[in-house]
Amino acid sequence: MNKEQKITCKNIWKLFGPDEKRIIKGLDKNLSIKEVQEKTGHVVAVKDVSFSIQKGETFVVMGLSGSGKSTLVRCISRLIEPTTGTVKMDDVDVTKMSGRDLLELRRNKMSMVFQHFGLFPHRTVIENIGYGLEVRGTKKDLRLKKSMEVLKMVGLDGWQNNYPRELSGGMQQRVGLARALAVDPEILIFDEPFSALDPLIRREMQDELLKIQEKLQRTMVFITHDFLEAIKMGDHIAIMKDGEISQIGTPEEIVSNPKDQYVKDFCEDVPKYKVLSAGKVMRKECCAETKKQFEKKENCIEDNSKIETLIDQLSDRDQAYPVICSTSGKLLGEIDRSIVMQSMKSKV
Repeated sequence: MNKEQKITCKNIWKLFGPDEKRIIKGLDKNLSIKEVQEKTGHVVAVKDVSFSIQKGETFVVMGLSGSGKSTLVRCISRLIEPTTGTVKMDDVDVTKMSGRDLLELRRNKMSMVFQHFGLFPHRTVIENIGYGLEVRGTKKDLRLKKSMEVLKMVGLDGWQNNYPRELSGGMQQRVGLARALAVDPEILIFDEPFSALDPLIRREMQDELLKIQEKLQRTMVFITHDFLEAIKMGDHIAIMKDGEISQIGTPEEIVSNPKDQYVKDFCEDVPKYKVLSAGKVMRKECCAETKKQFEKKENCIEDNSKIETLIDQLSDRDQAYPVICSTSGKLLGEIDRSIVMQSMKSKV
């Protein structure tokens, strides 16, 4: 069943230069970024990018510095005006919105969380969290109630009357996340939100956001340059290079089938078992014992179960387990300790 498309970007270009609108009209689209700059004096930051984001998913845009990922995502919210192309949210063309409509979109439908927290130093934690509601004109008692709800959701209960300077970096980022969530947005945009944090705090924040997303099911766009973060956070990942998308897919699709050397270089140090599912590595032929287990509905493993979560279960016993379709319950194949051990040894 096709999921509802929340955001659709079509043929997005972004040129930086004094006459971008005129240049794009006569531009040979086959020229490289370097050739465009030499011929026109304009820099191509985003080159003819198209993709769709499903409602309720986390869509990761990743790439190295200068790949165009932040510029592309800023084009979605029109913090940067695309040179050409369309951005639609729920079939409404964002690129044609008036300034007033765009302001309403940012206040009521979309929130953004950046690497640098941007907290008000003279406001307490609870006042920072409620700022978006204050701008919206929400009454003080309702603002406080909602702010306390999200304060607890991000694990800052008891810190509401402290000031940002009294908080660690990780706690400050929690305040930034809470401020974004307080306005109950349909769309959340994250621009490398955890990259300035220490590794342990970063993992903690990733886990926190995954828990919140599991509960709220918002549409999230997440920018990162870290591939391990991308495969952990993303339902789908778009990998960018030189303003273009090299590959879009699920973490499993990208790791198991990188389309070019650039993508493969990102994948090479990722252990397959962290990404691949039982359905991807299973043996399609089943032995008689596996079929018996399936008939009795014993020890069945769903095809979308990640290998990483099955290690303890499968490594203790020398037997095969039935792999079933997560939606239909149909028997698809079997998986055993040897398959799991092989996937743990494998890299792309």
